[in-house]
Amino acid sequence: MSELKGTRDGYGEALLQLGSEDPRVAVVDADLFRSTRTADFAEAFPDRFFEIGIAEQDMVSTAVGLALGGMVPFANSFAVFLAGRTFDQTRQQVALPALGVKLAGSSAGITQGPDGATHQSVLDVALMRNLPNMCVVVPSDAEEARLATRAAAQRAGPVYLRLSRYETPVWREKGAPFEIGEVEVRRPGGDVTIAACGVILGRALEAAESLQSEGLSAEVLNVHTVKPLDVDAVIASCERTGAVVTVEEASTIGGLGSAVAEALAERASRRAALRRLGVADTFGESGSADELLEKHGLTAQNIAAVARELVARKS
Repeated sequence: MSELKGTRDGYGEALLQLGSEDPRVAVVDADLFRSTRTADFAEAFPDRFFEIGIAEQDMVSTAVGLALGGMVPFANSFAVFLAGRTFDQTRQQVALPALGVKLAGSSAGITQGPDGATHQSVLDVALMRNLPNMCVVVPSDAEEARLATRAAAQRAGPVYLRLSRYETPVWREKGAPFEIGEVEVRRPGGDVTIAACGVILGRALEAAESLQSEGLSAEVLNVHTVKPLDVDAVIASCERTGAVVTVEEASTIGGLGSAVAEALAERASRRAALRRLGVADTFGESGSADELLEKHGLTAQNIAAVARELVARKS
């Protein structure tokens, strides 16, 4: 098994690389630079690192000023604060003018763990996805986070990167092609589609492997870009299989599950059975990451069970 890493680790590595390649890259942080993995950038490029303190709204406004001055700023905090506390600044100053501020929401989702509901961002994808001009990327492992960060720096306009402290194996090959807005077929199949984003992708792949042993062929989609959604690729897979399970470590209301449901309702020419797995209209709670994933059905066993039910319903 490869080394276990969080997506926030890949993000920190990418920032350091970008800092040495592009003098326009700057970082602003809200008193969490060790946790957000911006500490190495701060040490290497102190003249382009700005510690704002526990003042997330001011941090976003500072990033806006940097962007207006020609810089490529990355603003960093826990996802629950970056998406929630700064929503007004992000809406008015970043999304409305489509400014090139990159927002990195770290320690996202219920895998944030023991800190509980106050610090677990289950609504951040829905909040950011609803903002016009905002791009929402949810990397699945550290290498994909590294590639996504580099792609975000090159992309015009605002980007929200959803990053996790939850450590997983790195299943993406180093340097493999990565394009914002393109679904990646991680495993082809014909009986059911499993569309996943973020650190749950590994469990979706495990579920597909389990189903294969039963003679069921699951197609696994890595939907790392929740917005703009690669609607053509999602619809093509769902129409081919006739059944789809969406899997995300975030609220099923407004997140990946909603995005796929909307696409199917508006664009599909063939009906496809749909189930959404994620955090179902509730706040988080204190517990270990694995305990919380199990409670919310985000295990390989439950993903496989739900996929199995959909295939049976389709039959």
